[in-house]
Amino acid sequence: MVRTALALPVIDEEMLAQNGLSANDVRRRMEAGLHNRIASDSSRSLWHILRGNLFTLFNAIVGGSFVLLLALGQWQDSLFGLAVIANVLIGVVQEYRAKRSLDKLAVVHAPKARVLRAGSVIEVAVADVVLDDILVLRAGDQVAADAKVLQADFLELDQSLLTGEADPASMTEQGEVLSGSAVIAGQGRARVVRVGTESFANALTQEAKRFSLVNSELRNALNRIVRWISWALIPLIALVVNGQMKALGGWAQAIESGSWRQGAVSAAASTISMIPQGLVLITSIAFALAAVKLARNQVLVQELPAVEGLARVDMVCLDKTGTLTDGTLVLDSVREVDTPSALGWREVLGWFGTDANANATARGLVVEFAGAEGLSPVTVIPFSSTRKWGSVAFDSGIAPGSWVLGAPETVLNTSVPDDSAVLNATAELAGAGLRTLVLAHSHHLLRESELAPQGLPRALRTVAIITFRERIRSDAKETLDYFREQGVALRIISGDNPRTVAAVARTVGLQFEGDGYDARDLPGDLSLMGDVLEDHHVFGRVTPTQKRDMVIALQNRGHVVAMTGDGVNDVLALKRADIGIAMGSGADATKAVSRLVLLDGQFSHLPIVVAEGRRVIANIELVSKLFLTKTVYAVLLALAFGLLLWEFPFLPRQLSAADGLTIGIPAFFLALLPNQCRYLPGFLRRSLAFSIPAGIAISLVILTVNTYSRVTVGNTQDSAQTASVLAVSVVGLWVLAVLIRPLNRSRALILASMYIGLLGCLIVPFLRDFFDLQLPTGDLLAVAIGTAIPGCVGIEITYRIQKRRNRASN
Repeated sequence: MVRTALALPVIDEEMLAQNGLSANDVRRRMEAGLHNRIASDSSRSLWHILRGNLFTLFNAIVGGSFVLLLALGQWQDSLFGLAVIANVLIGVVQEYRAKRSLDKLAVVHAPKARVLRAGSVIEVAVADVVLDDILVLRAGDQVAADAKVLQADFLELDQSLLTGEADPASMTEQGEVLSGSAVIAGQGRARVVRVGTESFANALTQEAKRFSLVNSELRNALNRIVRWISWALIPLIALVVNGQMKALGGWAQAIESGSWRQGAVSAAASTISMIPQGLVLITSIAFALAAVKLARNQVLVQELPAVEGLARVDMVCLDKTGTLTDGTLVLDSVREVDTPSALGWREVLGWFGTDANANATARGLVVEFAGAEGLSPVTVIPFSSTRKWGSVAFDSGIAPGSWVLGAPETVLNTSVPDDSAVLNATAELAGAGLRTLVLAHSHHLLRESELAPQGLPRALRTVAIITFRERIRSDAKETLDYFREQGVALRIISGDNPRTVAAVARTVGLQFEGDGYDARDLPGDLSLMGDVLEDHHVFGRVTPTQKRDMVIALQNRGHVVAMTGDGVNDVLALKRADIGIAMGSGADATKAVSRLVLLDGQFSHLPIVVAEGRRVIANIELVSKLFLTKTVYAVLLALAFGLLLWEFPFLPRQLSAADGLTIGIPAFFLALLPNQCRYLPGFLRRSLAFSIPAGIAISLVILTVNTYSRVTVGNTQDSAQTASVLAVSVVGLWVLAVLIRPLNRSRALILASMYIGLLGCLIVPFLRDFFDLQLPTGDLLAVAIGTAIPGCVGIEITYRIQKRRNRASN
């Protein structure tokens, strides 16, 4: 928010409280930037997204080859460009969707705010609230800006979305209300003291708006590979181009005769063969299809790589209110204490539950107790979270006398033996995480004229102890049991009372000692905080910034952290976590910054997300070995043929055929098949451990075939190219065969189809002509098959060695 140094006139506070700001006062504040408007853009513009996805060295090289081949009229050899276009489109769309979610992020989503201006109460847009405005607050309102209370008539606010505290906050004069909190009872007026980005809710929003992509091991590994290859391509391209021109008789002759066109095509073939562009595309497709599948299960994936995230998580941090619980209080039990002396007590509880001014706790009574008709109170004192009790008096009917419903420690007298025993009983119940109230009765009829400062009737006797509990989500325990079985550690982090949090945690099956850790005692140093987090499982009174710091402390210790939440107080932690998971009923800001949203709030969907993530990770690791094997042998062939000054052994279209049969087509189907292998770190290391020796084996096969073709008489370049295609396809299909073990019906069908496809390319005239294949005969055919066989043996040995090493490391 841009502010000017415009001086504001001093306003008489008494006049301000009575009349509010004048039109001129509002105008001055608008001009000074003291309004509630905030910038709507995230930290990454559309141009930055386009530039980041389009202008890369990878795209420049592949795109340049694509344009060159089109310019030379070789459209058949330029089909690889479609994969690049698809990669760019998927990347731009994915990041732009994330940007739009962040730009729409809003904690304060009330369409209007009620303010006092020029002596009249009017409604204005939340963005038009200015500093020193007088907010007129009524039940159901959302507070538009941080403000100081000037007048409070039983004013109570729900700040659970901001602080995590489930109990309503009773506001008094000079108290402060926070933007984003909701008025649940009473009314009042408050003077705005902070607006725009300085208000509590908007400060959280601004930090949450910082653009970031989900931490994805697959994407990070692929980006690393692309970066390595892109920089290696610069000298390799120079070597390849020079080699191709020298193979055609030298630069001068190639340019003079026009054969440079053939050299350019060969150079493009060598260049594009080194880049695993299909791997990035298939990974994006696998993520996208997994996201569609999860959407059918009411899980919204806001960023595609988040699909894999939950499968890698080893620590899940959970909020309590609205996450483990659904945020509502339900009646737990009613324990009778002295009911015979107070007839009509059940009807009185029904009256408290059905009263128009009943708070959320009292409304829970209506499930068990129905209000009796004909109960006409003579005195009503509304419940206040400051007094912690409310009362009603009847002078006739089935329940005469004064009745008080409230917290035991404020209603009962410790000096009275009976009351002391009740207090001990209620303390035990509260220690179990139950919200406890007592119903007390006095035969003395309390009238308004008799109200003392304390206000309690004389000679109260406890009639009943009523306990409430937060409703646990029906699938919470089952899901947390699943994570424990999978070796995932759990931490409950809440802004509520530690004892209450601990009680809920035990209800969902967590085993730990103590009553929960009070975060007010949490050390500020992240290293020391990490020590506490390793030793304790349940935390209460946690502030929003502490939640974020706790996530960072766990990440600093090597944990992959997931965070679940539904309130604004969870936003910073959700944003910082490796995977943020929001409940569908949560705040808009929470859903905007989360990677996954459980649309129906059902925890039972999380195991499905884990299964999808495992499938994607395992399948992409498999297909990455196919693509990286090709990259390794392509780089080695580029080096060898460039240094030997030999013409490259493939046309781009021939490489497209071989790649399609041994890598592209099977990889697409393999990426979508079921796979329940558990996640293990080291995806890139394992892929390279197989791909490097396999790529070396294939490059030796191709070099052998081309060496024989050059030293013997009668072999054309066309026949040498076809022999190379045949050899690389045979060995490449063996690579596919070993990687998809154990074979099942689906995998066997894929493998058989690829062999049939290879045969079709060699014998079907149309396909043979399109790919410019000429069947080798005699010795060259025998050499192609003969060298492919030891190449397959080398692949088999590589596979078995890596399999043994993986077993030893696990």
